[in-house]
Amino acid sequence: MTEPTATQENPVFAPTLMESKTSRLDDILQEKLEKAFHKQTSKVRLHDIAKIACEHSPIDLAYAASHLPQQARIVLYENLPHRDAKMKFVINTDNETRLTLFRQMKEREMKKLFERMPTDEAVCVLEDMSERRFRRLMELLDSKKSSRILELREHDRKSAGRLMTSEFFAFDMDMTIGDASEYIRDNPRVDFTRGIFILNHAKELQGYVPARNMIINPPHLPLRQVMRPVLHKVNPESSREEVVDLVERYKISSLPVVDMDNYLAGVITYEDVVEAMEDLADETIGRMAGTGEKMDSQEPIFKRFLARSPWLVVTLLAGLVNVGVMSSFQKHVGGILTFVLFFVPLITGMSGNIGIQCSTILVRGMAIGALSSGMRRDAIKRELLTGLFIGAFFGVACGTIVYSLDALFDSVGTVSPVSISVIVGSGLIGACATGTLLGVFSPLFFQKIGVDPAISAGPMVTAFNDFLSMLIYFIIAWGLKSLFF
Repeated sequence: MTEPTATQENPVFAPTLMESKTSRLDDILQEKLEKAFHKQTSKVRLHDIAKIACEHSPIDLAYAASHLPQQARIVLYENLPHRDAKMKFVINTDNETRLTLFRQMKEREMKKLFERMPTDEAVCVLEDMSERRFRRLMELLDSKKSSRILELREHDRKSAGRLMTSEFFAFDMDMTIGDASEYIRDNPRVDFTRGIFILNHAKELQGYVPARNMIINPPHLPLRQVMRPVLHKVNPESSREEVVDLVERYKISSLPVVDMDNYLAGVITYEDVVEAMEDLADETIGRMAGTGEKMDSQEPIFKRFLARSPWLVVTLLAGLVNVGVMSSFQKHVGGILTFVLFFVPLITGMSGNIGIQCSTILVRGMAIGALSSGMRRDAIKRELLTGLFIGAFFGVACGTIVYSLDALFDSVGTVSPVSISVIVGSGLIGACATGTLLGVFSPLFFQKIGVDPAISAGPMVTAFNDFLSMLIYFIIAWGLKSLFF
C-alpha cells in the first residue's frame, strides 16, 4: 500500500508545502543576489549575476528583485538570458520595479518587449507607465496590437472586460477538426489548452470544443458535431466579483465574454481569475484594517497617515467616551463597586472578541456571496444565538472562577465572594450580549447605507463595543449592588 501524497488524498496540505518551498527558494535566491551585488570587482559581479539569471526562473527572480536596490534591479533585468525571460520578469514583478525599469528602458527595447507580451498582461503592466511614454509606445507598436491594448484599457479596472484576453481561437461551426488543428499549429503563441470557441455564420457564440476533443476525434468531423453548449458567460461590464463567483462555483477553465449581440469579445482564463481573487483579498484585508487598497512602499509618510488615520479617529473618540463613562461611575465607587473596576479589561476583551467573531462570519458570507437575502435571516439568528450562548457560558464560568478565588478578597473584609462573582458573571453576560448585537447588526447597517461592511468589522466594532459593553457592565453592577448587596 502506498502512502497518500499531498496532491492526491490530502490536497489540503499541498498549499502549505508549496508555500514553504517557495519561501525557502526566495530566501536562497535573495542571499545569492546580495552576495553577487556586493562583490568588489564589477567583472566578477556581472558574471555571477548572469549565472544566477540563467539558473533560476524569471518568475522567481521577479519576486526576489523587490528586495534589491533600484539600480540592482535594472542590472538583473539586463542580464536575463532572452526576451521571453525579460517579459515574464516584467509581468510578475512589483509596481516599484516596473517603474524603475520603465524609467531606464529605451523605447526600442520596450517595443520588442510588448510586441511579444499577451494583450491582457500588457494592459496590466502598462498601468505603471507614465501617460507620455504610454502614448509614445502605442505609436511604435503594430497598429493591431495597439488597438487591442487601447480597447481593453477602455474597460473599468474592476470589470470582466479588463480581465479578458483577446487572444483565443474561435472557428466557424462548419470547419473541420483538421482545418482548425492546422490553423492552431500555425499560431503556436496562442494557448488553446483551455478549449476553442465555435461561432455561427453571423459570428455569434454557439459553443466550445475542449482541447481533448480536438485530439481524440477524426480530422474530417465538423466542429459542430463535437462542440458543447456554453452554459455560463458574462458581459464586459460584469464585475470581478461576478466572474470569480461563476468560475469558483462551476469550475470553469475559460469563461467567454460576449457583448449585447452575443459576439465573442474575449475570454477569461482561470489564471486571470486567480489574480483577481488575490486583488480582491488584498483590498478586503486593507479595508478591514482601515487603510487604503494599495500603498506603494515609496509612498510618503503623510500619505500613509491620511490613508490610515480616518478610522482611528473613531477609536480615539470612543476611548474618550469610555473615560467619561468611568468618570461618571466614579461617584458610586465604594465597597463592591471598587473591586468591580478590576474586571473592566476582561469584560471589554471578551465582549469585543465575540463581536468581532460574529461580524467577521457575516462579512465573509457577504464577500463570497453565501449570504443571500433569503438566507440572511437564518444567518442572523444563528449568529445571535451562538454569541449569546458563548456569552452565557463564559459568564457563568467566570463567576464560578471568581467565587473560587477566596484569596482575592482577603484584603477586603466587607466584600463576599458571592457578591463579586454574581456581579462579574452577570456583567460579562450582558456585555457579551451587547458585543453580539453590535457584531451582527453593524455589518448589515453599513451595507445598507452603502459603506463596505468589511470596515465595520475592524475599528468601528472594536471602538463602539468598548464603550457599550463597559456601559452595560457598569449599569448591571450598579443595579445588582443596589438591589441585593
